[in-house]
Amino acid sequence: MGLNIVLVEPEIPQNTGNIARTCSATDAKLHLVRPLGFFIDNKKMKRAGLDYWDNVQIIFHDSLENFLGKYDRELMFCISTKGTICYTNISYPDECFLLFGKETAGLPGWLLEQNSERCVRIPMQEESRSLNLSNSAAILTYEYHRQKGFNNLK
Repeated sequence: MGLNIVLVEPEIPQNTGNIARTCSATDAKLHLVRPLGFFIDNKKMKRAGLDYWDNVQIIFHDSLENFLGKYDRELMFCISTKGTICYTNISYPDECFLLFGKETAGLPGWLLEQNSERCVRIPMQEESRSLNLSNSAAILTYEYHRQKGFNNLK
């Protein structure tokens, strides 16, 4: 149960480290979908996560297809600049999977098409390309917890 942050083929270790730190602070599980653009013991990633790595439940998946086959798709939300639903207009279920794509390309088009009714966006200026991955993950993480009354967070 609870919040699951899913990074599909992340490329930048500092982003993953920052997201791990957010997961630690909010008791969210972190799913890393291979291939990863770095080695998990990368010094920069560990530095970004500081001493929080022991407090994060990390689940590795060999591929996106492998991940999708393990969990109920009705609990999944695709976070994308191509999404049509504002992140605040979703009522997130207690168990929830927030999927974020790799920094250079986002989530695959076929996944967005298959899940168009659950494609969520963060509003921004039209000329802006996107927000930083770790910032986006933090925004969605705290919206989930706001909707749950910040249960278990002090």
